[in-house]
Amino acid sequence: MSPLQALIAAVPQRGQVRWIGVRPQSRGEMLALDAVEARREAGLTGDHARPGPRNARQVTLIQWEHLAVISALLGRDAERAIQPEDLRRNIAISGINLFSLKGRRFRIGKAILETTGWCQPCARLEDRLGAGTFQAVRGHGGITARVLHGGIIRLSDSLEVEPLEHSE
Repeated sequence: MSPLQALIAAVPQRGQVRWIGVRPQSRGEMLALDAVEARREAGLTGDHARPGPRNARQVTLIQWEHLAVISALLGRDAERAIQPEDLRRNIAISGINLFSLKGRRFRIGKAILETTGWCQPCARLEDRLGAGTFQAVRGHGGITARVLHGGIIRLSDSLEVEPLEHSE
């Protein structure tokens, strides 16, 4: 393993769940929750995401610290700060760089998820949150994941990166 590969493989930080939400209907309001069931190949109970092993967007996560960055880029003060539900993500995580999870499996509570890609902003954000939102969210939109092993996810649960499997 090269020094760069070793740096990429090592993720010593642990994240923490700061917010959980589901969308019962497409384009419907987000419902904030204290806990949610992650279901294998189906996503989160109560969320409208299409189930199935091919759905790479079963769960969306955003980095808590990026909410302040997006708010600053939009010139919003603390009273009008962007919240996780504004960006329509399922789980907000603090304390870990979500981009370090690229190609990785991770555990939140009892569930194991796998990163499937970056969560890009959609054009509807501009309509909902005002001019400039699309550009402010670019690079800060979080990640998409699929559920590999179901379980309950609660507020304050830790996010821990699963070790890389090495073939000998």
